[in-house]
Amino acid sequence: MRQAVVGAAALALMLGMGAGAVQAQDTGLDALHSKVRVGGKLCMADHFHDGSGSGSTRAAAERAAIRAWIDFTAWEYGRRWGSFGASVSKRVSCSGGAGNYSCNVSSRPCRY
Repeated sequence: MRQAVVGAAALALMLGMGAGAVQAQDTGLDALHSKVRVGGKLCMADHFHDGSGSGSTRAAAERAAIRAWIDFTAWEYGRRWGSFGASVSKRVSCSGGAGNYSCNVSSRPCRY
């Protein structure tokens, strides 16, 4: 019986049911990259993350791209690294028009 409970818990984690608790912590993967201090933040020295999105307006496409950046960065390194506002070396490029915009963002993750 105990093995079944342990197996069910492991399966729940693999299926993402416990993803919120796991994401709230640093993953340790940030140790793969060198870091520098920028103001009061710890930032990845030369590692960029990217995000892309689309929308009916430029603002919507930019929000979607930033959300993609946040979601992936937080998933990979943990929630503390997933702040686009705290990131540095930001680049934003958008194209399109007439209700069909696409945007790409890129920046180096930082944490406070």
